Amino acid sequence: MVTRTVFSDSSDVDISGGSSSICCAGANTESSLSPESDVVSLQRLSHTLESIFLSDASSSPDCLDFFADARLVAPGGREIPVHRCILSARSSFFKSVFSGAKEKTNAAAKVELKELMKERDVSFDALLTVLAYLYCGRVRPSPKDVCICVDDECSHVACRPRMEFMAEVLYASFIFQVPELIAKFQRHLLDVLHKAAADDVLIILSVANICGKSCERLLGRCIEVIVKSDVDMITLDKALPHHIVKQIIDARRELGLQGLDTSSFPDKHVKRIHRALDSDDVELLKMLLKEGHTTLDDAYALHYAVAYCDAKTTTELLDLALADVNHRNPRGCTVLHVAAMRKEPKIIVSLLTKGASPSDLTSDGRKALQISKRLTRAVDYKKPTEEGEASPKDRLCIEILEQAERRDPLLGEASVSLAMAGDDLRMKLLYLENRVGLAKLLFPMEAKVAMDIAQVDGTSEFPLATINKNVAEAKRTTVDLNETPFKMKEEHLSRMRALSRTVELGKRFFPRCSDVLNKIMDADDLSEIAYMGNETPEERQLKKQRYLELQEVLTKAFSEDKQEFDRNNNLSSSSSSTSMEMIKSDMKLTFRK
Repeated sequence: MVTRTVFSDSSDVDISGGSSSICCAGANTESSLSPESDVVSLQRLSHTLESIFLSDASSSPDCLDFFADARLVAPGGREIPVHRCILSARSSFFKSVFSGAKEKTNAAAKVELKELMKERDVSFDALLTVLAYLYCGRVRPSPKDVCICVDDECSHVACRPRMEFMAEVLYASFIFQVPELIAKFQRHLLDVLHKAAADDVLIILSVANICGKSCERLLGRCIEVIVKSDVDMITLDKALPHHIVKQIIDARRELGLQGLDTSSFPDKHVKRIHRALDSDDVELLKMLLKEGHTTLDDAYALHYAVAYCDAKTTTELLDLALADVNHRNPRGCTVLHVAAMRKEPKIIVSLLTKGASPSDLTSDGRKALQISKRLTRAVDYKKPTEEGEASPKDRLCIEILEQAERRDPLLGEASVSLAMAGDDLRMKLLYLENRVGLAKLLFPMEAKVAMDIAQVDGTSEFPLATINKNVAEAKRTTVDLNETPFKMKEEHLSRMRALSRTVELGKRFFPRCSDVLNKIMDADDLSEIAYMGNETPEERQLKKQRYLELQEVLTKAFSEDKQEFDRNNNLSSSSSSTSMEMIKSDMKLTFRK
């Protein structure tokens, strides 16, 4: 008689029917090992295999060459060392992949997963979850902060990060041909589907459709939820294949829901407006509006542009000033609510500067800030930004909306130095060029958002150092602001207005960044230190002394900012992560002969 033993750690959820757990066959009932001993032995085997995978995944390249004989390259470029014999034994997918590999040497084979997982993105954590299961037969606990959002009021049972993670594991399990893991996560999703937002159900529906027959129950349940939801046809058409959309339309008709605005496609003229936006053709849009059939608000053009179009197209549409920036679509969402779902900082700032209200609520009582928080993984929000790395867009969106909900600071002159410049327009322009240039070094993502909204790149550039006159191909007029006499022309004023707008936006939406810049820029003799060219040796020595003083101020500002950053559990802007050496080296260029 053969004895078959299945085990599962108490900390892990049970695998469907026990078929996925590692099992062993005893020789006969007279075996000296008791069932309890078998379970302990199997648990040890499972942990041993898991430790091999996890230790190799974090090993150095030298260790990798010794222990592992293959590498899986994740879509993001990170490599996961694996063992071909284990994966081939556990998955027919990997058996086929590795048996067809051309590598016949001792060198580890590389498999690009991006080529095999083309239909949707899968996070590194989701890949590790599936691969670890193939090694040890157990599902690891959900990675910390990966399956929870930033909103403290959320139960995290069915928020976007958790639903996306389970969808990614389901999709990876389908690609790697692990049926028991597909069944397991299908059950998990069925249990929480009624608690998920309709837009999150669309994600699950899309994956279930890819998985086909193995996820028929999940697919049918998702369609039922969407049929009764308020998701409009434009959203469905963008997110789902045509045959699924048709199935939803037919189901709504059977239930008598076809009369709702959310269950019908837009008319022909609205479609033409949307197609013009898809093509980024604002001029064509203007021509369509002249026909007078439909207004931008009737076509929900701002909602559409914010959801699906380039940020530049959205800005141009806003500049037409022909649409209500706080207009609501049939689902009760304002344009800012849709922008929060899109998670694009430039679009959010553009809307706020045009009068979008951050306090408006959706039909289910959410502000744009809460929407943004519910869509952001805690691990991404809390992760410190590496040196020289731009701030994550998700975190930046939350910070912008948080600042918008506070009392807006007074707009106008950016700081003390600019006000002290008085009527000296050249000094104001010098100051603004200095400040924006420094912001680009210290806070690249924040500066880019403000500069794009203010359209700084659309004005002539005036470098603060002398330009090599041999560069005849330069497309823009270049002027040395230190030259005398200097006459302020219209293009200079245009540049000044754009830079001023950049500084104002920075002060309004990125106050912490502005505070750091103020500490540096509000030294009244900074311009003299950096840009006096014909000084005596004594004056040069004074400049160097003052440079060291400013360097000390800069160091102190960064130190204070870093302490506050750490106290806030890495939930604020990434000012402490920018390289001091970049700024110091840039300032040192002033004193080179």
